[in-house]
Amino acid sequence: MKIFFVSLGCDKNLVDSEKMLAILTARAITVTEDAGEADIIVVNTCSFICDAKQESIETILEMAQMKKEGNCRVLIVTGCLAQRYAEDIRREIPEVDAVVGTTAYDSIWEAVESSLRGEKPCLMRDTDYLPEGLTERVAASVSHTASLKIAEGCSKRCTYCIIPELRGNYRSVPMEELEDEAALLAGRGVKELLVIAQETTVYGVDLYGEKKLPELLHRLCRISGIEWIRLLYCYPEEITEELLLTIKSEPKICHYLDLPVQHCSDDILRRMGRRTVKADLIGKIAMTRRIIPDIALRTTLISGFPGETIEQHRECVEFVSDMKFDRLGVFPYSREEGTPAAEFDGQLPEEAKREWADELMEAQQEVIFRQNEEFTGRRLSVIVDGYLPEEEVYVARSYRDAPDIDGCVFFPSAGELLSGDIVAVRITGAKGYDLIGEICCEEEN
Repeated sequence: MKIFFVSLGCDKNLVDSEKMLAILTARAITVTEDAGEADIIVVNTCSFICDAKQESIETILEMAQMKKEGNCRVLIVTGCLAQRYAEDIRREIPEVDAVVGTTAYDSIWEAVESSLRGEKPCLMRDTDYLPEGLTERVAASVSHTASLKIAEGCSKRCTYCIIPELRGNYRSVPMEELEDEAALLAGRGVKELLVIAQETTVYGVDLYGEKKLPELLHRLCRISGIEWIRLLYCYPEEITEELLLTIKSEPKICHYLDLPVQHCSDDILRRMGRRTVKADLIGKIAMTRRIIPDIALRTTLISGFPGETIEQHRECVEFVSDMKFDRLGVFPYSREEGTPAAEFDGQLPEEAKREWADELMEAQQEVIFRQNEEFTGRRLSVIVDGYLPEEEVYVARSYRDAPDIDGCVFFPSAGELLSGDIVAVRITGAKGYDLIGEICCEEEN
């Protein structure tokens, strides 16, 4: 049998998809890129914000149509939308044969078997369940970059976020299991490891009684073949001096930190259920830059939170200009049913939320364009992601750029390079969010 797999949403969801693919291909099911010839179609959905829900629904409907027109015998929906709206999916889209919740993805073969027998299984487990021993993964495509999900769920309970309801409380994956999985990834050619979770900074507290992220990072650095380690989703209040010194001392760890702050107004942070105030954020950013002067800081902000005033928005714009984040993303507030914030007074119109998001990004553009110009003449190590034949340049990223969300470095090379190669490039200019360079000669290397 052949399977067509669609993975939507975040990189954490993609890890689940790759583990489900490993389970299925172990049963002699082969992967196809043509939905029309697939016997089995799986859609791993996202339900984090309204736009993600809409994309998931549209994809399920598209695959339901493929089932009518193609060879598909089984259509399975998994992931966050399946967890959140299982009964609605089963009732409204009869073409769906099975629904699998977020913590039941290790039962994907059972879902296939039951569906082939003509049953309509709905496989759910307690949201605090954590599948164990699933270190095998099948990548959707060959890549030198992969994510390592070190924990599941979240216990923070921010008022705007539905994740704890869909994914449960925070559960760390045992350290030995993560080492095995990282070694397997390295064995298939992965060179850059993205360490992810809903929050990475409290890794180990539930298993070992204390934060163990620094120890985990030291262990991952010892794995042969892994050359870059990038740390994402670090809540500001949990960042410690020990963690920063670990990043500074280990050559494999990129001097890059993703710390989502969401806002800077004390009142908005309190209503969001965040555990910091503006002074804490400024102090944590200053400490990070003092210990690691060349650190690249990425953050995210939410615009138009319920009750946000124009004064609080302007305070956030000023904060962006003052903090000079190296990378920044903005999300207009999404009113998610089942969250406390959805019931707050002062819900703002979509137009205002998007307008404020644009203003925040305009402030960030001024920062990043100025920073990029300052990189002219500097030498950076970059990891090659691909080649653009029409422009005769390679596409790469420096330590300052996470895949798919940050900028790129473009440069020509007389010699052929492969994806995953790490080379030295001298920056010659900037174009928007991206850098332009030339490969360094051997004498410079």
